[in-house]
Amino acid sequence: MIDMSTNGFVRNARHLRLDTFVRLRWLAITGQSAAVVGAQFGLGLPLPFGWCFLVIAASSWLNLALRIRFPASYRLSDDSAALLLAFDIVQLAALLFLTGGLQNPFSLLFLAPVLISATALPPERTLALGLLAVGLATLLALIHRPLPWFSDGRLELPFLYISGVWTAILLGTAFTGVYAWKVAEETRQLAQALAATELVLAREQHLSQLDGLAAAAAHELGTPLGTIMVVTKELTRQLAPTASPAVRDDLALLRDQVDRCRGILSKLTSLDGDEAGFLQTVSLSHLVEELVAPQRAMGTILDVSNRGEGPEPACRRNPGVLFGLANIVDNAVDFAATRVVIEARWTLDRVWLEMRDDGPGFSSEVLLRAGEPYVTTRSPDRSRGGDDTGAGLGLGLFIAKTLIERSGAQLTLSNVSHPANSGAVVRVSWARHIFERDAATRPYAQLSSGQPLTESGPAPI
Repeated sequence: MIDMSTNGFVRNARHLRLDTFVRLRWLAITGQSAAVVGAQFGLGLPLPFGWCFLVIAASSWLNLALRIRFPASYRLSDDSAALLLAFDIVQLAALLFLTGGLQNPFSLLFLAPVLISATALPPERTLALGLLAVGLATLLALIHRPLPWFSDGRLELPFLYISGVWTAILLGTAFTGVYAWKVAEETRQLAQALAATELVLAREQHLSQLDGLAAAAAHELGTPLGTIMVVTKELTRQLAPTASPAVRDDLALLRDQVDRCRGILSKLTSLDGDEAGFLQTVSLSHLVEELVAPQRAMGTILDVSNRGEGPEPACRRNPGVLFGLANIVDNAVDFAATRVVIEARWTLDRVWLEMRDDGPGFSSEVLLRAGEPYVTTRSPDRSRGGDDTGAGLGLGLFIAKTLIERSGAQLTLSNVSHPANSGAVVRVSWARHIFERDAATRPYAQLSSGQPLTESGPAPI
C-alpha cells in the first residue's frame, strides 16, 4: 500500500537537527560559565566554584561526545531530543542547587527547555519535561545551598517570595508550553499544506507538459493510421475470394487494432474535458464493462464480478478517469500469465474497483515511487514473451494515477500477499458521495437488477 501523502516528509522535517542542539548548548555553557566567573571574580561572591564548573563540564563533555559520535546533519528522534532536554533541566537544577535554589534569579531558565520542546516535540513529551522542571523547582524551593552573597552579610529571602517564584515557574511553564505548541503546530500544519500543494502542483505540471505531446502524437499518428486502414481494406477486397481463414482473421484483427488506436488517440485529445462533465451517466457495472470490452480479444481470461450493498452506484463518464483505469487494465492484461480479476464493490459509504493479475507483480522500485513520472513497470524480463518492444517511458502509471486522483479517488498498489500466488493488485476507491456527485438524478435500480437489455431498450452507455 502506497501512501503518497506528505506526512512522512513533514514528520522527518520536524525532527530537530543535532547541530541545533549542540549549538544551543554551547551558548548555554558560555552563559553559565560567564555568570559563574563574573559572580566569583567580578562581584566577589563566595561560590562553590569547583562544583559549579564540574556541572558545566558535564554538559561540555556530552556536547563533545555528541559532536564526535554523530554528523552535524543528524536529526534526533523525539525520544532522544526529550532525553537531551531532560539532561539540560537536571544540569540547570544542579547549578541552581549550588547557588541558592529559587532565590537565584536565573531559576526562570527552567522555561527554556520546555519552550524548545513545545516547538519541536509532541505534547506528551513536553508535558513530561514540564513536570520534571516543576518537580525539580519544588525540590529547590525546599533544599538548596544558601544564596551566595557578599562576605559582610547574608541574604535570606522570605518563603512567600520563594513560593511566588515557584508559582511563576509553574504558570510560565504551562502558559509558554501551550502557547508555543499552538503556534508551532499551526506553522507545521501550514508547512504540511504547502508541501502537499507543491507536490500536487509538481505532478500537475508534469501532466500538463504532456498535453502538447499528446496532441502532437494524435495529429501525427492520424495520417499513418489512416493509411494502414486504407491498405487493410484494399487487401481485404483483393484477397477476400482466395484468402485463407488465417489471413482473413489477421486482416480483421489488424482493422480492430487500428480502430482501437484511433479510439486511444481520441481519448488523448479529450482528457481536458473533465470539467465539462461526462457525456452521460453510467452505472458502475457498465463502467467496468467499458474498460473490459477492448481486452476480451487479447487471449487473457477476464474474471469480472460486481456486488455490493444497496442500489448500484452511478457516475458520469469522465474521459480522464476512463483513460486512467483503462491504462491500469492494459498493464494487468500485458503482465498477466493467464487471468485478470476485476472486482467492483460498493457499500452505502464507499465504492471501489480492484484489479488483480497473476503475473510477477510490481517491483520494489514501483511500490516505493508509485505516482512519480518515468518509473516504468515494463521491462524486457517482465513483459509477456520477453519482448522489449512494449517497454515504455514510465509515464503510464503516473498519468493514470494523476487522472484518477483528480476525481477524488485513492489509488493504492500492492502485490498478492498469498505465498503460493503472485501478481499485482491495484485498488481504486471513492467515497460514494464523491463517486455519484455529478450523476444524473434518474434512478438506476433497473441497471443494478442484472436483467439484460431488451432490443427496444436504450443502451445506458
